[in-house]
Amino acid sequence: MTRFDHPPPPRRSCLSVPASDHRKLSKAWTSGADELVWDLEDAVAPAHKDEARRAVLAALREAGRHGARIAIRVNAPRTKWCHRDLQELAASPVPPSSIVVPKVESAGDLAFVDRLLDGVRAEAGTNAPIGVQALIESASGVANLREIATATPRLESLILGYADLAASLGRSGATAGEPASWLAIQDAVLVAARTNELQAIDGPYLGVDTGSDFAAAVGHARDLGFDGKWAIHPRQVAAVNEAFSPTEEELDWAAAVLDALSGAGAVALDGQMLDEAVAVRARRLLARKVGARP
Repeated sequence: MTRFDHPPPPRRSCLSVPASDHRKLSKAWTSGADELVWDLEDAVAPAHKDEARRAVLAALREAGRHGARIAIRVNAPRTKWCHRDLQELAASPVPPSSIVVPKVESAGDLAFVDRLLDGVRAEAGTNAPIGVQALIESASGVANLREIATATPRLESLILGYADLAASLGRSGATAGEPASWLAIQDAVLVAARTNELQAIDGPYLGVDTGSDFAAAVGHARDLGFDGKWAIHPRQVAAVNEAFSPTEEELDWAAAVLDALSGAGAVALDGQMLDEAVAVRARRLLARKVGARP
């Protein structure tokens, strides 16, 4: 599968912002998040969908001035708002960097998005890329991860959405908040992402605090191997960025590994045997450095 010429930059933190709340949209510019996700779906009441879409289109014109990377969470496929969201965003003179497609349950959901984006961008006379991110939020989405991950070359990441997925699986609120209870599904998302060179992004901690439970959820996702995590409040962004950023020592180690392995199949560095498996970890650490190209 041929993807865009340049892989997407790191997504340590993705701050979800209600598109219908002008105050929060304005405040988010200074959050420090790697990506702002303006939400047209769950955060917007049905009566305000059109108004929120217009607000997003207007705010996109400011993105360049603020230097922010913007993703738009559109309404789900099969809803009466999805096609209009995609048409107007794709036709915008300043389109978002990517579209977050919620409640993806099959490859067909992404194929629909892909064809519509292609058609609208062709009509607009531009081939500027718009990426796609798939939000996995149902039992069907988990069951079909393999086909979803290969549905379109636009696809940049798989995102795990806990609230809707907990409801789909019939999990209680208490269980839904336990990081360890999601291990099998988290691993499935990671395997699908790694197999297809996609980013794996953990869903938000279901609360706005930054206490020990939040820190445990962030650390759990980082240690499993996720590339980043969603946040639902600006105060969470700094902690997420720090958790998913490699330390200077890790970056030095990664650079030394790749330098030592240059032109060699297996060598030793500081008593550690190095091979391609170690090189993969080194490349992934360097890819997480902000400003680096994965």
